[in-house]
Amino acid sequence: MTEDGADRADEQLAREFDEHRAVLVGAAYRVVGSVTDAEDVVQEAWLRWAAIDHGDIRDPRAYLIRITTRLALNRLREQKARREQYVGPWLPEPMSPQLAAPDADPAAVVELADSVSMAMLVVLETLSPLERATFVLREVFDLPYDEIADTLGRSESAVRQLAHRAREHVQARRPRHHVDKARHSELTVQFMAAAGTGDFEQVVSLLAPDAVLVSDGGGKKKAALRPIHGAAKIVRWLFAVIAENPTFEIRISTLNGETAAIAYDGDEPDTVAFFEMTDGLITELYLVRNPDKLTAVPSHRTLDAQP
Repeated sequence: MTEDGADRADEQLAREFDEHRAVLVGAAYRVVGSVTDAEDVVQEAWLRWAAIDHGDIRDPRAYLIRITTRLALNRLREQKARREQYVGPWLPEPMSPQLAAPDADPAAVVELADSVSMAMLVVLETLSPLERATFVLREVFDLPYDEIADTLGRSESAVRQLAHRAREHVQARRPRHHVDKARHSELTVQFMAAAGTGDFEQVVSLLAPDAVLVSDGGGKKKAALRPIHGAAKIVRWLFAVIAENPTFEIRISTLNGETAAIAYDGDEPDTVAFFEMTDGLITELYLVRNPDKLTAVPSHRTLDAQP
């Protein structure tokens, strides 16, 4: 092949890979729960893609998802030591860009967005690495069991068992009642507005009595070392954080496919809050404060510039 021909072939490979990059980042992110690690995994997938013979690849998208998930699984296992030394609860990193859906079907877009919600990612954290990878490949990307088995180096029957256990576990932990997105956004705004007024009783009234708050500061920002249970305890803790940061500016935005509240300290995000709701009340609050996990959250200036 001439040098010009080789260059054209390389450009074609790069274009084909870039067509699927957003989906690959989404696949890796669902497995590792970290934006930085997901992007590193996709970069490694590109190196693998550029080095192989493509003659026998019939479905580049499925092939790339399999490579990326296998690499993400390896990265997840490497994270274990870091997780064991982590200060306080570990929450996934918020992700700003809207992850690409496998097609333009609106129902698929909604379903894929739900698979990166903070609540779903928290549930995925409780799965074993193999269960998590299997769940992503099967439930999110609908890959056949034989391809998943080949990806994970397991028998097809073992993969079916992994998929069954993962699906049952996720269904048991996920909310049973669907919350309308408009109502979710409305309650998020209402809660943050009430918190800003300092009206203790009003804020408590928006929480379920047995609500739970999980905060992740990574030892770098104030956060509870254990989940806080009970509406009144949660509000007292939140008010203490607000009192220590009177210059916070709260903005409502979309992260991980859902409405979230971002507290800005100047131009930079300080805290991202996600809420889960049942029967019109907030049941779970997830606060990400570790600055290392907020790198994918838009700055105040960037958010203002968005249409």
